[in-house]
Amino acid sequence: MKLNEIRDNPGAKRPRKRVGRGIGSGRGKTSGKGQKGQKSRSGVSLLGFEGGQMPLYRRLPKRGFHNIFRKNYRVLNLGRLQAAIDAGKIDPKQPIDEEALVASGLIKTRRDGIRILAKGEIAASVTLRVSGASKAAVEAVEKAGGSISVDAGARARAVKASDGNDGDGAGSGD
Repeated sequence: MKLNEIRDNPGAKRPRKRVGRGIGSGRGKTSGKGQKGQKSRSGVSLLGFEGGQMPLYRRLPKRGFHNIFRKNYRVLNLGRLQAAIDAGKIDPKQPIDEEALVASGLIKTRRDGIRILAKGEIAASVTLRVSGASKAAVEAVEKAGGSISVDAGARARAVKASDGNDGDGAGSGD
């Protein structure tokens, strides 16, 4: 295969629709939009409009609420943790905390903390310090000879420490 022989799959690249290019094109004059009216104009958004009838999203009752204080945890399955240990990204002999998981590339960012779930198997004996863990994950790690300490306030303390505020409520005294 040479560079000049490379082609898209047949039908992968469709030709551009050129509108308003004469009546012979089949899309001349009104460009396939018909005559007049709101839908023939530019900048139209009729999503949810039902011709004056009460739209569905207003006919149905409102349900539930959105908790603005909800914690957004990163999830880590035991199978991925074991795969990282096998690949040598994480040292199982050292205590594994949230910073170690981020540094290894297993988790992109901490968000509000890291929560361990029991999907997959873990064979290595590890000591984990995380913001949360399911009961099944705790049991699986302890069965493998390790331990999980759940520290829900670690994230809050880390944020507070980076602010330079010791949390005693005392201001700078201005």
